[in-house]
Amino acid sequence: MDAATHSRKTPLHSSLRYRLISFLGPEHVHAASAPDMVAGVQPKLVVIPGSESELAEALRLVSEAGLAVVSRGGGTKMTWGNPPSRADIVISMARLNEITEHAWADLTVSVGAGCTIQTLQETLAQHGQRLALDPLWPAKATVGGVLSTNDSGALRLRFGALRDLVIGVTLALPDGTLASSGGKVVKNVAGYDLPKLATGAFGTLGIITRAVFRLHPLPRNVRSFSIGTKGTEEARRIIQAVQNSKLAHTALQARFENEVAPLVDILFEGTEVGLDAQEAHLKELAETASLTVASPEIWNARQDLWSFTKPELGAIARISILPAEIDKSAAAIAKSAKVWQLRCKTVLQATGIGFLKLEGEAANLRLSLQDLREQFERNAGSLFVVHRPAGMAHLDAWGNAGDALPLMKAVKKQLDPGNTLNPGRFVGGI
Repeated sequence: MDAATHSRKTPLHSSLRYRLISFLGPEHVHAASAPDMVAGVQPKLVVIPGSESELAEALRLVSEAGLAVVSRGGGTKMTWGNPPSRADIVISMARLNEITEHAWADLTVSVGAGCTIQTLQETLAQHGQRLALDPLWPAKATVGGVLSTNDSGALRLRFGALRDLVIGVTLALPDGTLASSGGKVVKNVAGYDLPKLATGAFGTLGIITRAVFRLHPLPRNVRSFSIGTKGTEEARRIIQAVQNSKLAHTALQARFENEVAPLVDILFEGTEVGLDAQEAHLKELAETASLTVASPEIWNARQDLWSFTKPELGAIARISILPAEIDKSAAAIAKSAKVWQLRCKTVLQATGIGFLKLEGEAANLRLSLQDLREQFERNAGSLFVVHRPAGMAHLDAWGNAGDALPLMKAVKKQLDPGNTLNPGRFVGGI
């Protein structure tokens, strides 16, 4: 039975709906419509709890009824991952959006999962602080969604991954338990590092209701530069020269496109005197390559990939490669695009994480993505499909799960034995 058929046949008893309405209120329980669809699967009901305890109770009732739950923040990444095998109830985090505690003297903040990244940053900025994170679509993306999809940008080079920034989370589990781990502990789950487990788990282990982050000061000044190169090899050389230098750069990325010379972008933060010294040193490293002061907009390059000439002819993948393989990987992407007659754009961070956009016929998109995935996986890399056209034949979003899959399945079984949460969307069909 496919997901759509299951969604039609799974009964949603009126008694469950009335029980949900009894403590959430009728305005916070309503029938799902087309905009609530999850990767092509139509849910039946949308539930909008106003507190962690309400969410936990709603999740317990739904789980006991044998229904499947998909949690939703800003909805910016609802198509990421595989389509769910079931999707009966959407639990919206829209009302769990408060910044509960900003301990500015300790450089920590506790925030509800439904708070948008932009709102959080604006609040922290009032005390000269920030969450050193630059995810996609910060005006809509929420704390819980960003954590669940492990979405971090170019700042990761300087400040670390999301798993380094989150120091505590509270999860609602299908049995109605609110489990916390890390900073601001309420109840611990012995043996599990919940912040690290929940980050990047696509909501399959529990619904993140609150998170605690470590913060960093806002920079006094910022300055961005773009370096024009003659090809992928020179781009790699410049990136390695910058990485091996004494430059105190905050972010470093390379941009590749069909028949266009690659660009290497670098971001500095600090005092004006310090930035002048960094610029002088960078000019020495760039040698004969052209160096220009760039607009801050260059750091939206991966977000700009979602601008399609024709959405039905475009695919986007998040890729992970060895940093030393940037030039070879960019060349492999260009070659594959040429073979399958595709237009391509790639934004690669110096960490080896990046995004790739391909545009062309759906059948050729699939063949190119499969080909590139096999090449990357042979070299300790990965390719995760985050956007695909409706007409493209099925291609698993994740690829090879590797040796970690049995352990991942064991943790899933422990925390979600009824397979209630986002079933089928994650690696290996978890």
